[in-house]
Amino acid sequence: MRYNSQMSAETILIVEDETDIQDMIALSLETAGYRVLRANDGQEGFALAIDQKPQLIVADWMMPVVNGLELLRRLRRDQRSADIPVIMLSAKTDVDNKTQGLDSGADDYLSKPFSPKELVSRIKAVLRRSESASSINTSILKIRKLSLDPETHQVSINNQAINLGPTEFKLLRFFLSHPDKVYSREQLLDHVWGNTVYIDERTVDVHIRRLRKALSIDNHEELIQTVRSAGYRFSEKM
Repeated sequence: MRYNSQMSAETILIVEDETDIQDMIALSLETAGYRVLRANDGQEGFALAIDQKPQLIVADWMMPVVNGLELLRRLRRDQRSADIPVIMLSAKTDVDNKTQGLDSGADDYLSKPFSPKELVSRIKAVLRRSESASSINTSILKIRKLSLDPETHQVSINNQAINLGPTEFKLLRFFLSHPDKVYSREQLLDHVWGNTVYIDERTVDVHIRRLRKALSIDNHEELIQTVRSAGYRFSEKM
């Protein structure tokens, strides 16, 4: 582990096994004013994330010991790190890999080779979204017998726990925070995935189906309504 002395700056953890790339990213971030932590694999990165609580993590997909995808899953399963934004880096460029990373809880995905300037821009955008999300009311959100606790990441229906993936959790939290409004697929991508993430709008439909299935207890899937030619609305009103 290495870090610079800018203690007052926002902290970015780089988890990357290729020294040249790690050095290049670190130099770009330090020049942009960030404090930098470094790890060479996912196992070391997870330990640093729990101990240092960085504001954001940049993690490579392909690494020894524990790869980036497994690191991401561990981060999202642990309450101490579940909310830390993660940008995945990968030489894998096909849509399935990008979708797999985002579905596992990544906040953004950048394919190698990439411009350090673009990475810094992505980091700034993700941090802005994170700050905006943290300013949202953190009280428990409820409708009917459905309850979502933003602090503990627990969702339940009639006190029965519901297991949601990271993206479905974000989607449900957004819907509960903005009831009775219609959102297009493009708007949902911007609000939930972020406008720096480039994925097909049909991805929204996939996650809506998964969320509806998870909410099917006591017909709570009916809360997510399809508005023809417009998008989706979360409402008790039919």
